[in-house]
Amino acid sequence: MDERTRRERSLWEDDRARAEARAKKNAAIKKRKQQMKRRRIISMIVAIVLIFSLVSCGFKACTSDKDQDNGSKKKANKKEEAVSISLLCVGDVMAHSPNIKGAYDDATGTYDFTRNYHDVTAYISEADLALCNVETTFKGGNPSGYPLFNAPDSLATALAGAGFDVAITANNHMMDTGHDGMQRTLQVLRDAGMATVGSRYEGEKSYTVVEAEGVKIGVVAYTYETTFAGGSTTINGNPVYEKSESLINSFSYHDLESTDYARMQADIDGAKADGAEIIVCYFHWGEEYQREPNMWQESVAVAAANMGADVIFASHPHVLQGTDVLTTNDGRSVPVFYSMGNFISNQRQETLNNRYTEQGMIARVDIEYMKSTGEILSKTMSIVPTWVDKYGSGKPVYAIVPLDENLQYNYDLSLSGHMSRAQQALEDIRALVGDELLSGKTILTGGQNDDGTEQSGSQQAA
Repeated sequence: MDERTRRERSLWEDDRARAEARAKKNAAIKKRKQQMKRRRIISMIVAIVLIFSLVSCGFKACTSDKDQDNGSKKKANKKEEAVSISLLCVGDVMAHSPNIKGAYDDATGTYDFTRNYHDVTAYISEADLALCNVETTFKGGNPSGYPLFNAPDSLATALAGAGFDVAITANNHMMDTGHDGMQRTLQVLRDAGMATVGSRYEGEKSYTVVEAEGVKIGVVAYTYETTFAGGSTTINGNPVYEKSESLINSFSYHDLESTDYARMQADIDGAKADGAEIIVCYFHWGEEYQREPNMWQESVAVAAANMGADVIFASHPHVLQGTDVLTTNDGRSVPVFYSMGNFISNQRQETLNNRYTEQGMIARVDIEYMKSTGEILSKTMSIVPTWVDKYGSGKPVYAIVPLDENLQYNYDLSLSGHMSRAQQALEDIRALVGDELLSGKTILTGGQNDDGTEQSGSQQAA
C-alpha cells in the first residue's frame, strides 16, 4: 500500500468514524424525543384513569377538602411542555444524463444513487419531517436526462433511504414524460415509502397531511406555468391536456388574482379542515440563474403567508437566493427560503460556466408548538450549505458535500482534490445569506427575535 493510498484510507476511516458518531448522536436525540413522547402518553393515561375514578366514586366521597386543595395546587403547578418539531427541505434533485451514468453498475446492470447522499444522510434522517423537490419523472423504460427527464426507479429508493419523507412533484419537469409518466412517478415515489404532493391520482386531494411528533402538518406545493398554446396550459412548453390539468398544482403569474390565489387558499383551508396544525408551502418559481428573488416570488410569498402558511420553501432558479421573515396581517412570523438551489445535478462550472449552480442548502425550521392552544411559540431558521462534487475519469462520481465543521475531513474532497472549490462555495453562501443562518436564527411570534428586538430583514406581509 503506497503513501497516497494509506492517507486516503486513513481519511476515509476518520470520516466514517465521525459519521458513525454523528449517527449515534442523532439516534440518542431521537431516543430522548421518543422517551419524552412516551412519558407524555403515560401521563395522559394516568390523568384519564384518575378522572374516571373520581367520577365513578364521587368526588366528595373520594377526597377530603384538604386533598382537593393539594390536588388543585399540583394541577396548577404542572405545565404543558411544547412539542419540538424539525422541518427540513432541499431544492432541486435532478438526474441529468451524467448523473445517471455515474449511478450505473456495469456488473449488475442496475442503477444505485445512494452514494450521492452518503455525506448528508445524517442531517436528513435526523429531521422529524424532510422534504425534497424531485425534478424528474419515473415513467420506466430507458432513462433520460435533459430536456425530458426520466430517471431510474432506484433514485426514489435512494431518496427515501437518505431519510426524505415527502417528495414534491410540483415543478417544471413534472410533465416531461406526459400523463402516464406523471402518474407512474407517484407510484414509484410512494412505493419507495414517501408521501407525495404537487400531483395526484383521480379522486385524491390537492394537498397532503402528514404527522410528525404527534402534530399534523399540511403540505401544499405549486409550480409556475410557462405559456399558453392554443388555450391549453403548458408546463415547460409541454402541453397539459384536460385529463392531467385537474391532477397537478400549477399557477399562472397572470391568473393569480383571478383564480390561482383562490386555489391555493382552498388547499390551505382544506388541509386545516383535515386536521393540519402547521402549514408548509412549497413553490417552484423565479428566474433561472438569478441570485435574487423577483417581484412575483415576493408577491406570492406575501400572499401565501397571509393565507395561513407557517413556513415557505422554494426552488427552481438552480442557484441559491436569500431568505426572509414575513410578518403577516395577523402578526405571525413566516420564514421564507426563496431558492434552495440545486441539491444535486450536473449543472456546474464546467458545463454552464456558473459555479453557483453547484451550490445548495439543507433548509431547516425548528418549531416549538403548544398543542393544547395551537400556538407556535417560536421558529428557528437554519441552513447547512452544500456543494456538489464531481470527480473521476470515465464514470463520474457525484457527492453532495455538507459545508460544515467537518469539511476539511471530507473523504470525497480528499479524492477529488476540490477542497478550494468547496471552500469558495462556502464563502459564496455565507456572503449571500449571512452567518446567522448557519448557526440558527430564532423568531418569536409577533415578528420579534428571541432577545425581544425587531427582526432584521423582516417585512410586513401586507
